[in-house]
Amino acid sequence: MRWWERVGAWDVSHRAAVDALGAALLALVVVPSSAAFASTTPAQGSTVLVLVALGMVVPLAWRRTRPAASAATVYSVALLHMLAGVPMVQPADLLVLVALYSVTVHGPVWAYRTAITGALVGAGLLGAVLGLIDGDPASGVASSFVVALLAVSVFAFALVRRSRRESIDNLVDRARRLEIERDQQAQIATAAERTRIAREMHDIVAHSLSVIIAQADGGRYAAASDPAAATRSLTTISETGRAALADMRRLLGVLRPEIGAAQAPSAGAARTAGPGGVVVGGPGGPPAPPPVADLAPQPAVDDIAHLVEQVRASGVRISLVRMGQDRPLPPGTGLTVYRICQESLTNVLKHAGPGPTVTVLLQWTTSSLVLEVSDDGRGAAAQGGDGAGQGVLGMRERAAMLGGTLAVGPRPGGGFRVRAEIPLPTRSPHAPQHAGTPATEETA
Repeated sequence: MRWWERVGAWDVSHRAAVDALGAALLALVVVPSSAAFASTTPAQGSTVLVLVALGMVVPLAWRRTRPAASAATVYSVALLHMLAGVPMVQPADLLVLVALYSVTVHGPVWAYRTAITGALVGAGLLGAVLGLIDGDPASGVASSFVVALLAVSVFAFALVRRSRRESIDNLVDRARRLEIERDQQAQIATAAERTRIAREMHDIVAHSLSVIIAQADGGRYAAASDPAAATRSLTTISETGRAALADMRRLLGVLRPEIGAAQAPSAGAARTAGPGGVVVGGPGGPPAPPPVADLAPQPAVDDIAHLVEQVRASGVRISLVRMGQDRPLPPGTGLTVYRICQESLTNVLKHAGPGPTVTVLLQWTTSSLVLEVSDDGRGAAAQGGDGAGQGVLGMRERAAMLGGTLAVGPRPGGGFRVRAEIPLPTRSPHAPQHAGTPATEETA
């Protein structure tokens, strides 16, 4: 900050003290000059001029803290001076212009409008009185014109200063509001990202652990009588654990910083010959490419069949039914449908009880994709659980994010059902039409 900016900031923060000091210094100049100006007048007139000068200087001590009151006091003293009949023009009368400037810059709108009107009326009244005293109307008109021109000039300059000050205040206020809005947006984005990561973590961990627990229990009971079944259970546990680990790495990968430039190989690093015998990574050759992150595509609707097979391998009787003609989905829709199906099957493994029969329905319509997971277990009457309630809440949030609906509750005749309907964009009339495929069913 430059020195004049620091001085200006200090002046704004200490208005009362600065104005009081300025009024005191001004009094040291105006009062003696008014007394000298009145040296040719009687003693009574000299005393009146000194009192008038003090009466017009003192209100300037609060010209910025209470501009309307200060201007009203200065104007009143000037009017009394005019009506007193002592010399009509003296140095203290110039303080009327100072009061006009102060109330225009710092006062409310009604105050400076009243002040400029009063200044113009006072200029006309002063010209009339001077014309009557001197007996020369032309000199009175000239005096009125000069005083009015000074008042209008000061008023115009004050309006420019007021407009600049208001513009700066508006910019400062706007910058402050933008900073607050930026902080709020950052907090909202952080909360949304934490919710998304928590939802993904819940879907991955809950489903994988449910399958692993079911397989481990089945393998333990079958170890003595059916070693082959126990081996299959261990294989399923291993595959499920690896898949969950890969999902976790993919999810947490978005939290890591981006991969920078490849580091220079060490002195003993091996060099690889590229196409055409060019040595990659060695001296004089092109730099070795940076390591590529292990990124895999997010699961989608086509991966539901693998999910069903995974649950079927745990010993659950499950069938997958497809109806309608599938078509490409917008980004994120396939992942949402997959996660809802994954959470529903996880709840079946946790709450349906022994030996449930599960049906997964995927129905493609012209305007939506319907996913329905139903079972005949005892999930509707099961008590307890993890108590967090994150599963159903996460499914509702995923469906609502895409403008869809989710219905969760007991099924007529026993069992439990989860039905999600996700709207799809309307198919273009120029898109090729495919004949609908009949319902297909895959049963354990």
